[in-house]
Amino acid sequence: MVWPEGYDRIILDEVDSTMAEAARIAPDLKRPTWILAKTQTTARGRQGREWKHPEGNLAATLLMRPGGPVAEAAFRSFFAANALFETLALYVDRTHLGLKWPNDVLLTGGKVAGILLESTGSAQGVDWLAVGVGVNLKSVPEGVRDAAFPPVALAEIGELVDPETFLNSLAANFATQEAIFAELGFARIRDEWLARAARLGEVITARTSREEITGTFESIDAHGNLILRTPKGAQAIPAADVYFS
Repeated sequence: MVWPEGYDRIILDEVDSTMAEAARIAPDLKRPTWILAKTQTTARGRQGREWKHPEGNLAATLLMRPGGPVAEAAFRSFFAANALFETLALYVDRTHLGLKWPNDVLLTGGKVAGILLESTGSAQGVDWLAVGVGVNLKSVPEGVRDAAFPPVALAEIGELVDPETFLNSLAANFATQEAIFAELGFARIRDEWLARAARLGEVITARTSREEITGTFESIDAHGNLILRTPKGAQAIPAADVYFS
């Protein structure tokens, strides 16, 4: 797939993490730039959790200046999820894939990819945004224990693809999501995400920092919040870890 126009790319043999590298180069950013690392030494996931990166898997970060309010910049997690789904579907039957709110991609019920967003700015807008993406292309990290969503590798079920080839398609699909957003707004991105969502219409559990909420996964709203239908009515949840029953 052709590399998208208007995007740069940096390929590194080794780095502490692509997110850390994004923060370092952000002051001099001229255009949206993808950073790919063949090896990461101190990668991390959401809430500071360790993210292991065996050789042959994808570790990449898109650094950009999206402009607009912070809430709008956060929509890029859904852009990335949609782009990851379509890219993975090039190498495995798409019926085996699903999107788990807020930012994971599942393959036959296991976690194959994760997304992490970091940004700087103020209430008035975002200075820069980093969209980190990790994908188990070749193998599953050792020592990872997640009984609810055990890690799974693409090559176990679909085709083996090298990180640079995968990134070419991912970058193109992400650029398409940006174009859709610019033309049609978040509603179209949201519809695409919901069409790929795992367990939509089923009972799931959202665990926040304060409580655990169980209800029917009804939708995501115009702000990207998870909507669960509970005995108390519909509840909008802005941030949580999700578990399936």
